[in-house]
Amino acid sequence: MSEITPTTVHEAYAFACMRCGHGWEQAYEIEHHVDGSNNDFVIYKADGERVPSPLSRPTCVNCDGHLVRIMRAGRVSTVQKLLHHPQPARPPAEDTGAREAAAATAARAGTQHHWHLSDLLHPFHRK
Repeated sequence: MSEITPTTVHEAYAFACMRCGHGWEQAYEIEHHVDGSNNDFVIYKADGERVPSPLSRPTCVNCDGHLVRIMRAGRVSTVQKLLHHPQPARPPAEDTGAREAAAATAARAGTQHHWHLSDLLHPFHRK
């Protein structure tokens, strides 16, 4: 009997721990196999190592907590990028108060900011 080559797909997920607020992203190679009884099964690999499915019971890499929100890839890196390189708003020329607020925001932009869970989840809040 010939061995069937597994189909491999690449997926990435973003994670946010609801316990400690840590956020991270991970890319996976997902191998789809068929066993000798013709049953499908899946193997997840991260950085070349076999790992459990990130969808079954994700674990925070910071605090080992299991209350983890899974999001599409790019959520964490986008928030981190915005927090490290904020774009100050451009106020109308006649608005002196807005101009002063923008100057204060620009001055703070040079300081390093550690993002928090609320920063990461802000795009999900409904208005």
